[in-house]
Amino acid sequence: MSDQQPQNQINIEISEEVAEGAYANLAIITHSHAEFVIDFVNVMPGTPKSKVKSRIIFTPMHAKRFMKALQENVMRYEDAHGTIKDLEQIEIPLNFGGPTAQA
Repeated sequence: MSDQQPQNQINIEISEEVAEGAYANLAIITHSHAEFVIDFVNVMPGTPKSKVKSRIIFTPMHAKRFMKALQENVMRYEDAHGTIKDLEQIEIPLNFGGPTAQA
């Protein structure tokens, strides 16, 4: 009997490609009455065009649950590692410290 999975447990698998992840430094969030759409983008300095790396679509209920889970995890992170500075607190030059792009 002990080798059976509890009814509320889910077996989740992840492919190697998905497990590698995709870096994003911008999230664009839009919504309608039925769904929230989050596009994750990697914006590179000096590049006029960027591509969406991943798109996640949530129901409004799942978007709120995601928001609460993210808030909880940020609080845990800050408890362990200190306060995360907000971008308004950090001055980042538009060229990210690298050379200015030229055509």
